[in-house]
Amino acid sequence: MLEGSNKILILGGSGFLGNALYKELRAYYDTYGTYFSAKKGFGDNQQFLQYDMGEDDIFQILEKVRPQIIISALRGNFAAQIQAHQHILEYVWENDCRIYFLSSANVFDAYSKYPSYEFDKTLSESIYGRLKIKIENMLLRLPKRKMGILRLPMVFGNQSPRIKEIKSNVQQNLPIEVFPNLVMNVTNDDKFTQQLHYLINRNKSGIFHLGSYDLVHHDDFIKEVMERIGNFSPIYKRVYTTNEERYLAVLPKENKLPKNLQVSYQEIIDQHILK
Repeated sequence: MLEGSNKILILGGSGFLGNALYKELRAYYDTYGTYFSAKKGFGDNQQFLQYDMGEDDIFQILEKVRPQIIISALRGNFAAQIQAHQHILEYVWENDCRIYFLSSANVFDAYSKYPSYEFDKTLSESIYGRLKIKIENMLLRLPKRKMGILRLPMVFGNQSPRIKEIKSNVQQNLPIEVFPNLVMNVTNDDKFTQQLHYLINRNKSGIFHLGSYDLVHHDDFIKEVMERIGNFSPIYKRVYTTNEERYLAVLPKENKLPKNLQVSYQEIIDQHILK
């Protein structure tokens, strides 16, 4: 049975997280997604619409689907992303709907001395972090009930781009980069999709930090994941960006999720069993 009559549109529905969300939500809601390239077979799925962020106006897709929930997992050209989100927000203002935006721990990457909480001031030294901040600031002009900002740390999972790259490097005998001084929290696609499903189901809005509740050094985490994936002897390339410990972690303080939806970094590691 459907949970209410919500119609959901996932922008970037063919990407790693967008497609994981589609698979999580489609049995419960009338769920649609966008795809950029027909190569992966999304053109055959009636629930997917082709969308080229650089060429197409998002208004046309929004008017066609008329979603109550918009999830933005868009990636690609930064200027095109900003323009698309300006149009999405105009639509959200004028219609009875809510947008959930997938943001990043990088909105805090200029603050390296401690973890970041939901209402800390954002400041980024990276182009990627500044893009996320710009779109977040656009969302913050909406009434709170109409938006959710979902800040994610590094995302892993057996089919994640990060793990695929690591496996590829191992097979080609290329080094795996690790950052020994980086203290972070983590998540994976399974846990994130469950968390967002809960937020939609409970009509939650505001800012959410959706990473593990505990912290781990990047090099320790990657080495443990490698042990889970299989019996390899990978080459590690240690990258030191600073002599001191540097934090890139988003922890919840105000908007904590129920215990069953919280996750430890060890649980994320444990899910990387060789399949």
